[in-house]
Amino acid sequence: MVHSCRQSSPPSLPLSFDWVVAQTPVPYPDAVAEMESRVADILAGGKGNQIWLLEHPPLYTAGSSARAEDLINPRFPVFETGRGGQYTYHGPGQRIAYVMMDLRVRGNDLRRYICDLEEWIIRALNDFGVKGERREGRIGIWVAQRSHEEKIAAIGVRVRKGIAFHGVSINVCPDLSHYAGIVPCGIREYGVTSLEKLGVAAAMTDVDAALMRHWNGVFG
Repeated sequence: MVHSCRQSSPPSLPLSFDWVVAQTPVPYPDAVAEMESRVADILAGGKGNQIWLLEHPPLYTAGSSARAEDLINPRFPVFETGRGGQYTYHGPGQRIAYVMMDLRVRGNDLRRYICDLEEWIIRALNDFGVKGERREGRIGIWVAQRSHEEKIAAIGVRVRKGIAFHGVSINVCPDLSHYAGIVPCGIREYGVTSLEKLGVAAAMTDVDAALMRHWNGVFG
């Protein structure tokens, strides 16, 4: 079942963002420390919103709803994190977009924010001829195949005092066998896919360009 989101209304104040693209994989603890620092700066009024595009070395993260039985084979480092969701994999070939945004100027509407992140991914994937879809009760973006469907993008958000951080991940060309160490997002019935698996030869810079191109159309 496809679920629908409310139409986004413009934020009450204009939002500006700093875009940063990491050129080499960023260790997960370093990324968390950097996000924490940025959130503190936004709260203090010293810096504005930021979108950080990066990759991680192979690792698993456990969200606030992670279940021990879903960690099947911890072949890579496992990090507990305060974001929502369960276990997920991050690694080379996966574009991660960490979004540090002041939700207070958007009415602290977390539901709307998640829907907007989904829409952002859907529009970016459409540039590559891939139809990404929402599913009722399953956060993330899914691709329907003839006899099954698979997840191509994940979303995990944390909010502190009205500032959102963490964000989304899109499978561009990761080693999908690395997902075998976990039950991704606690969902056993469905697999994962990537642009590469779908026959799309997209460079990471192509994906970045699509994300940048569609940001303002979704978030104003």
